[in-house]
Amino acid sequence: MQRLKKKKLILLALGILTPLTLTTSRVKASAFGAEIFCTMRDGGNDHESSWDAAYTYIKKQKGGLFKVSPKNAAAQITETVIREREKFSYCVEYLNNLHPNRKLIRDLEKQEERKEKEAKYRENKRKNLEKELEETNKEISEEFPDETLDRYSY
Repeated sequence: MQRLKKKKLILLALGILTPLTLTTSRVKASAFGAEIFCTMRDGGNDHESSWDAAYTYIKKQKGGLFKVSPKNAAAQITETVIREREKFSYCVEYLNNLHPNRKLIRDLEKQEERKEKEAKYRENKRKNLEKELEETNKEISEEFPDETLDRYSY
């Protein structure tokens, strides 16, 4: 009975301490990821290279079974920059690139979808016209055999 209580107590302690250690490493990873992103951007690097470096670091530090999604990493960087405003005051202007305009993305996707539909429509129309032309040529060739279509016979 005493042994069972000790095991339960140990499991309870592990259950409480494990999330705390994971959260701490996540906060450290996101803070350093934000530092990487902001320092690189402030140094004149473009958004893509800065984002790749920060995201790779955050993803690597997370560990575990599940990796951090790009959306989640961007949220972590934003959260860190906002939380530590004094430290990252120069970085606020770069945050808009982490969260692109969702409406613009949807509009671009709709436009791309519309173009694909138009291309399919044109392709189907072209195939139908080719089919009709082929049928018409076949009818003409059946109606007028090759022997009767001698241009130079008067």
